Amino acid sequence: MLLAGMWNWLGKPSAADAESVSAALGLIADAPAPAATPDADPAWSAARIEVAGQLWGEGFVFPGGEEETLRLAGPLCLSAASSLLLLGCGPGGPARSVATRFGVWVSGFEADAHLAAAGAMLCARAGLGRRAQVETWIPAHPRFAPRYYHHALLLDAIRGSAPEAVLGALVLSLRPGGQVTLAQTVVEAPLDPADPHVARWAELEGRSPDLPTEAAISRILARLGFDIRVVEDISQRHMIETVRGWHTAVRAMKTDKPGAARAALLVREAELWLLRIRLIRASQLRVVRWHAISRQQQ
Repeated sequence: MLLAGMWNWLGKPSAADAESVSAALGLIADAPAPAATPDADPAWSAARIEVAGQLWGEGFVFPGGEEETLRLAGPLCLSAASSLLLLGCGPGGPARSVATRFGVWVSGFEADAHLAAAGAMLCARAGLGRRAQVETWIPAHPRFAPRYYHHALLLDAIRGSAPEAVLGALVLSLRPGGQVTLAQTVVEAPLDPADPHVARWAELEGRSPDLPTEAAISRILARLGFDIRVVEDISQRHMIETVRGWHTAVRAMKTDKPGAARAALLVREAELWLLRIRLIRASQLRVVRWHAISRQQQ
């Protein structure tokens, strides 16, 4: 069933790719489950981080990887003279890419301790030193240096339906006139946790199905003194980037056949992204981008 769904999701490949795509998908579907989990982290094992890198690029856990990160960061006018608060930086790819491209000083924060540790190592290997650092944060109790950052970038960092705490801490951390870009998964109406597709997606993604709405986030930003310049639905681009990442990964499996453990992880990731696309197409989930400027004065 998963194999058929994955085939429909990816779409019919070209004649040149059809045989290799079929073979690769067959490898994923037919591989036996691994005997044991290779890593103690239940959410983000080292093996899963590697699979995510195969799909989206090293250090990334979302579709589009570096290209999408730089697209989102572009309107912030970053430079070597500015500092950036980056929430939801995963295993370091966004922090490394933004610091390398713009020269900005990046303070990256990631809620999952294993992802944060991987991110710190990735930035260190890139030789970025203090220019790009990654550490953990607690979304339920966010605290950042007050009036310290010029700008902020949030990459699906609001994981529940009460974004007030995160956005409130964000506004306190920005200097007057600071700009912020948010890319966030939202809902139009509350999800039904009893819906099997919703329940399974939430389980695989490790988040509550109790997500904020676009209107709620816009209201909070306005109340906190932000001038909202852009609100854009980027769901279509998100789906296109998802399919592109899987196309690339599946074609690569023709020569790099996954073993049992990696194949099992790929099956799990495929199920997660199939469900996410299904919920977006059903208008139950959306991915939205905000660009806003703080009206705070000195």
